[in-house]
Amino acid sequence: MELFRQRTVATMAELKTVLGTNVDTTVFRKLRELDYVTSYSHRGRYYTLLELAEFDDRGLWWFRGVGFSKYGTLLATTEALVNTSESGCFARELEMVLQVGVDDALAKLVKQGHLAREKIAGRYLYYSTRTRSKRAQLTARRARGSTPSIERSIVDTDELSDELKAAIVLFFSLLDEQQRRLYAGLEALKLGRGGDRRIAGLLGLDTKTIARGRRELLRRDVDLERVGKEGGGRKPVEKKLRRSSPRSKRS
Repeated sequence: MELFRQRTVATMAELKTVLGTNVDTTVFRKLRELDYVTSYSHRGRYYTLLELAEFDDRGLWWFRGVGFSKYGTLLATTEALVNTSESGCFARELEMVLQVGVDDALAKLVKQGHLAREKIAGRYLYYSTRTRSKRAQLTARRARGSTPSIERSIVDTDELSDELKAAIVLFFSLLDEQQRRLYAGLEALKLGRGGDRRIAGLLGLDTKTIARGRRELLRRDVDLERVGKEGGGRKPVEKKLRRSSPRSKRS
């Protein structure tokens, strides 16, 4: 269909307009002829052709903020990611990857008997129902620890002292614009749903800036030449103070 060649993804309303119909079944009949896939994000509102999708090694692909999966729906994708994971998955780990909430999908999969779960350190770990896979996943999880350090967030707990929060804000202020955006995006990813808003409250950033940082990290869209480049960041505080001191001016 020419619409996909021009726009890559399309909604049902757009497809109906192109086909000159108001009937969903007519659109689906045409889509089946073209071998299509529905987005797992945005409640399945977007469609694209399988031949246009560029799935990564996990079978996922994002196009302008819309998520697609070679497994199809969010339910099928969640089940596949848990079953193929090395050490099972916590809900937040899945949300970091999929960038959508998975609580409802996980609850449904457990109820249907497609996944199993076990409470570890106060949170449910989801794993395969197949005996051999289940044993391997639980063994691997215990070996790596129940809570990977990369998953912990700066605002993941209410036990942070005011002094620690102040130190985080000070550290954040020393970063350049790109580093701030990426750091905030990383912390938001760790939190999952609602992370942008919570990080924005702590660091004083606009949620749109944080969302941009998340997208850049997930797509690896980062200006690597700026990272670590000498002279690319802010000047050390000591040098700035020395330069502005009365003694240095008199000399």
